[in-house]
Formats: sequence, structure tokens, C-alpha cells
Amino acid sequence: MILVTGATGKVGRQAVNQLHEAGVEVRALVRRPEAADLPPGVEVVRGDLSDPGSVDAALDGVHGVFLVWPTLDADAAAPAVVRLLAERVRHIVYLSAMGADERAGGVAGSHGYLERLIDDTGVGRTFVRAGGFAGNDLGWAESIRTEGVVREHYDEWHRSVIHERDIAAVGVAALLEGRTGAVYEVTGPELLTAPQRAQIIADALGAPVRFERMPRDEMQAGMSAWMPVDEVDNVLAAMDEMTARPEPVLSTVAEVTGAPAHSYREWVADHLADFR
Repeated sequence: MILVTGATGKVGRQAVNQLHEAGVEVRALVRRPEAADLPPGVEVVRGDLSDPGSVDAALDGVHGVFLVWPTLDADAAAPAVVRLLAERVRHIVYLSAMGADERAGGVAGSHGYLERLIDDTGVGRTFVRAGGFAGNDLGWAESIRTEGVVREHYDEWHRSVIHERDIAAVGVAALLEGRTGAVYEVTGPELLTAPQRAQIIADALGAPVRFERMPRDEMQAGMSAWMPVDEVDNVLAAMDEMTARPEPVLSTVAEVTGAPAHSYREWVADHLADFR
């Protein structure tokens, strides 16, 4: 039995589907089971990672965990949850991020913190450090549908965004093959700017999608509506640095799964209905 947390999110849902298709018993931990919409045969249980007691009830008979953590939101509960997982299971695959570093603060610091907590327990573990999610481009969907436009500030940031299917596949392979102790950094197969990705979406739609460069202060104000100001500054500083130094293109997906990473064009084809 494998427990998947964050099972209705982009990567968690893919992990559930892939484990289920492989014939593995899967239990999905979700906040709202009635809205989970997961495949028949997947056991769905109610739980919240900010409440360790609700996680304990989901661990009976579980061998491994595909751990998708609500970054920052539940960090106060992380020591108790991680300790509980390590006491009850043999293998934790943790969805982390490239650049995870507890000293960094913010999102990167949160991922580094979780990695350190997991390491401190001595449990068998695998860290899957993902680069940029292609799925974040779904944030463009409404403006593409209604205006045919993509608005971003960083028009020269070359990103090797990765399909959520590939992130999940690396973690699933680690669970099924018992690959503990590894740290896998995963990226997509190509470097693309936001205007280039917008053009790929336009090609798939068969309709024009124009790119508009958003002023930095407008982007900052938008992010401040849902993120603490200090964290916005950290994120923008990281974006500035990554714009100057493009992300790598790594072959980890092919090396771990035996299949090449999906292209951005393939990701768009899988999500075309969201942009139509």
C-alpha cells in the first residue's frame, strides 16, 4: 500500500493514477474526499497534513509515501508529521524543488527544512527536486480564453519546465523499485521563454496568442495579494537570478524511468481544453 498526499493536485493526481495503473494499492489523503474524483479502486481518506492526528489514521498497512507537502502552509506541523511517517513506513518519496536550501528562507527554505527533517529520522527516502512546473502556465488560461493574451514580466527567462506526469513518474519509479537515498533533480527537455511557450499554445489552439510584458510593479502587486510581502521579494530576487542564469536541461527523467521527458508541446496537448 502506497499513501499519496496532495492526491488531487497536479503531481499527486498523476502519482495516484500511475501507481493504480501499475496495479499497486493506493490510498489518497485529501481534505475533501467527496470532491476527489480519483479512479475507482483508489482508497480515498480524509486528512490534512497540518493535523498530524488525521495522518496517523491513514497509515495503517502503508509501506511507502509519495509526500506532496503544502509548502509553508503546514510547516509548523512538519516535525510531528515527518516523525509519524518515519515510524510507520519504510520509504518516503518527497516532492522537493531544485534549489532547496533551509538557509534560503521562503519556498526553497521550506523544502530544505522538510528534507532535513526527513533525513534526521533515518527513514529510507528519495528526494525528487523538480524544476519549474509546466502546470503553472495554467495561470494563463483565463486570459488566453478571454483575450488571447499572455502577460508576464520575465520575457527573457529561459525555463526547462517539466510535465507533472514526468515528475510523478520519477517518484513512482523510486517507490516501486525501492530506490532510497537518491536525490533526483528533474527538468523538462528544452529551454523556452514565456513568449515561446505562448506561441506553442497558439499553434496548438490554431488561434493567435499575443505576449505582453507586464511591468514589474504590476507583477509585484499581483503576487502581494496572495503572498506575504517578504516572500514576494524573495521570489522576485530568485527570478532575477534565474533569468540571468538559465535553468539546466537534465536527462534525469529518461535515466530513472527509461522514457524521455515530455516536451512542452506535449504538455499543451494534454491541457488544450483548459486554454480553449
